[in-house]
Amino acid sequence: MTAITPECTVARYLALRLAELGITHLFGVPGNHLGPFLTTLRAEGDIEWVGTPTEGGAGQAADAYARIHGVGAAAVTYSVGAFNLLGACGGAYVERVPLIAVNASPSYEQWQNYRALGLLTSHMSPRPESNLEVYRQVTVDAQVISNPGLAPGQIDAALTACLTERRPVYLEVMEDLWDESCAAPEKPVLRRERPFGARSRLMLNDAVHAILTLVEKHPGPDGRPRPIVWAGEEIDRFRLGGQLTDLVEATGVPFCTTVGAKAVVDEDLPRFHGVYNGHASHPDVRWIFKDWATCRIGLGAWSTSKNLGGEQCVGGDWVMAANGGVSVGTSYFPDVRLEHLLPALQDALVKAYGSGGLAADYYAEAHAHHGAPGDRPAGLAHHRASLHVSGTPPRHAEQLTYDGVFDRINHFLGRETRQDWTVVSDAAFSLIGSMNLSLPAGGFLSQISWLSIGWSVGAATGVALAPEREHTRPMVFVGDGAFQETCQEISTHTRLGLRSVVFVLDNGHFYGIEQMLVHPSYYAEPGFADPDSYNVLHPWHHDRLAAVFAGEKTPANGVSIEHPSELDALLARLTDPTDPVNAGPLLVRVRLCRHDYPRAMAYKVPKPSATAPRTGRPGGREKARRGGVQGDPRG
Repeated sequence: MTAITPECTVARYLALRLAELGITHLFGVPGNHLGPFLTTLRAEGDIEWVGTPTEGGAGQAADAYARIHGVGAAAVTYSVGAFNLLGACGGAYVERVPLIAVNASPSYEQWQNYRALGLLTSHMSPRPESNLEVYRQVTVDAQVISNPGLAPGQIDAALTACLTERRPVYLEVMEDLWDESCAAPEKPVLRRERPFGARSRLMLNDAVHAILTLVEKHPGPDGRPRPIVWAGEEIDRFRLGGQLTDLVEATGVPFCTTVGAKAVVDEDLPRFHGVYNGHASHPDVRWIFKDWATCRIGLGAWSTSKNLGGEQCVGGDWVMAANGGVSVGTSYFPDVRLEHLLPALQDALVKAYGSGGLAADYYAEAHAHHGAPGDRPAGLAHHRASLHVSGTPPRHAEQLTYDGVFDRINHFLGRETRQDWTVVSDAAFSLIGSMNLSLPAGGFLSQISWLSIGWSVGAATGVALAPEREHTRPMVFVGDGAFQETCQEISTHTRLGLRSVVFVLDNGHFYGIEQMLVHPSYYAEPGFADPDSYNVLHPWHHDRLAAVFAGEKTPANGVSIEHPSELDALLARLTDPTDPVNAGPLLVRVRLCRHDYPRAMAYKVPKPSATAPRTGRPGGREKARRGGVQGDPRG
């Protein structure tokens, strides 16, 4: 039996376990119930406390930190703090991010007083299980620690579940337990995977055989197999980038990624054919993925609405290996894990087709087969070169556009800067615009399924502090509406001296993506319709917030740009380490036309009808004459 020593307390036990997992920063908002733990954390010295303006921002930072590092943690106080953290924890649950949520609750004595007398103190609810029950919906393990003798077992069980399931866990600790003695940590906390036995081996073999059969049944016009791999989020979550690279290099098979797995491996790899996102894909990529390849092999890809970009289903010529099983056409093989499938599939493909036997440039093949169409790239190199142009002629030559911004940024990242960057993209038009940036492995983060607007601003904090990416600068793309949700997290960037560059894409202060989803006809005939009133935002001068957050020893800068030449000048300044804009966070307000949108969303916009009335909705034309569809009236 393990002896209880006075040297170890519940607070120290948890601090030691978090440090053992390699966690270097704990994000959160303090409260009186959390105080004893934070005092112990500081005394231990292994983990730095990062206080954030909001619990939601703490969760976003911990989420991004965990995506890069493998596990992250946030700590808050009971109810008022915990419920604010809930949204971030829900996103981590959906997107399989190992996040540890620590919730410090009122003391055991206070709970006893409530049970006996009905006495409620600060942050308490008449339902003592309220916090626990809510977090059970978004975690794989949730524990209330009310007995110091049981604390080590409960903590270890939750952390083991977090590592094993790669999803959030919840630890609720009563305030008066932090300083109580408990057993010291002994054996390390480890991931506990399902055993791989004879039955699992048989299922794996059957799945691989089915995949090879599917490939053989779908040859190209010349009789050769023409599969394409679609690498997804679980390649990142399970840290299988090396196995994916091995498979591609050994077989030569061309591959794309989902948006959520963008830059999971280096996008300069010879067989990388682009990011596939359904109808929202780059037209060249969709042409290759859907029209030229004859079967698609999803490896760790999630069939979410965002990944499928407007498509409703996958077809009978698809493989989808995710969530612990493999679908091959209409057949399903349960209990086949991705880390076993990738090497087994690699061996089978090499045996069937030889080393590098599936090597192909699908762009060149398709171009030659279709008689060299002028609007399609002549080869993979040609496609990649087209993404690195210094800028495409925008629809409004005198003003920046979404496409113009991202085309120019792509050229900057690929040709002009020597700095390493991590692109952090928010939801909506920011995500659609940034998905075709060409980036190195680990150079992109987004929240692809949960899509909580404003996530990117808090996430940039976690990106900058994760040990694996701390040498890089975060480059954030966020819409103006999304930025209004979490703008105060720039305060954390400033206080910590993070040299983030946050591009706020201001399209005339309204929710452009919501307008696109509800009434896309607004974009069909610019100048003859107003956006729906509920999508209109109060106008902000986002760049001026830098002055609010800046201090004498903590610089922050803000600029506003509207023209391509202004963007060019700003990017040039980012390459000069002596320029003051590089001393701390930089807020960039990018002013765009209200009717502009990324070209990838064009499939949603109806074609204008020659006979249809040109008013969009009743009253639209008259309002347009009064200037109702213009941008900031102050110019």
